[in-house]
Amino acid sequence: MHIETPKKVVAKSQATVFEFLSDLKNFEQLMPDSIAKFELLNENRFLFQLKGMPEIVLERKAETPHSQIVLGAASEKLPFTLIADILEIEAAKSEVILSFTGEFNAMMAMMIKNPITNFMGTLSENLDNV
Repeated sequence: MHIETPKKVVAKSQATVFEFLSDLKNFEQLMPDSIAKFELLNENRFLFQLKGMPEIVLERKAETPHSQIVLGAASEKLPFTLIADILEIEAAKSEVILSFTGEFNAMMAMMIKNPITNFMGTLSENLDNV
């Protein structure tokens, strides 16, 4: 399954957006209002839970300075990645595209597609908090 948010223009430089997203504790500011739990486990890993959903641990898998951050599920039970691609438009303006890719059976994919799409949309909208 692949879900991609529309391009989000952020009134910050590419480096500023990258630094914000590289500091994983900042993801708490991007979370939807339905967040039940957020905990920074270490500099490369955080746990979050939305109301009525199981806890998910995300960890930094890779990053390319100023242009991309790759987070992935720490559990092998639900293998997926969350990628933030950051493009410079001008000195104080950048564009962010969030994409989610996961390997799920058809039943699981059907159950999680809407919640994941909504979650990704909220993360993208909340990038104004950078």
